[in-house]
Amino acid sequence: MENNKTLNNLMEAFAGESQANRKYLSYAKKAETEGKLNAAKLFKAASDAETIHALRHFQVAGKIGSTAENLEDGINGETYEFESMYPPFIEAAEAEGNKAAVQTFTYAMEAEKVHAKLYKEALENIDQTEEVFYYLCPVCGNIEKFVPEKCSICNVAGSKFIKY
Repeated sequence: MENNKTLNNLMEAFAGESQANRKYLSYAKKAETEGKLNAAKLFKAASDAETIHALRHFQVAGKIGSTAENLEDGINGETYEFESMYPPFIEAAEAEGNKAAVQTFTYAMEAEKVHAKLYKEALENIDQTEEVFYYLCPVCGNIEKFVPEKCSICNVAGSKFIKY
């Protein structure tokens, strides 16, 4: 992209829209638990709208490569998170006595290790045509290629896993 300012703006907009997506989805879940279904639907629609914006910004920024390149980027991102990002986050949360933060950071860090491994496996088998299914733990974000009896990270029942 010729104009660095525009590229920076696209990436800032991508980050902001991506965060808004998750924020509004969180608000929708809260509204549902409070029985505020109209507000929940509005937050879900806004969340999806923010996703549309984020995806378009990312595409226009030229950040989507080949599947192999994208898998490499996934490996690098996940590896950075479990090797460099989460350990100091956990250390700081422990020092502050914030057990909930320690738990959420630890769950994410352990799940990122699995994600990196799965991306590597997908890259090694990029031309495989046999369909693979993935199962997502709704508590910690762990991904398995089978339904486990219980999550290896957070111990939630395998019956709660979501199939992809």
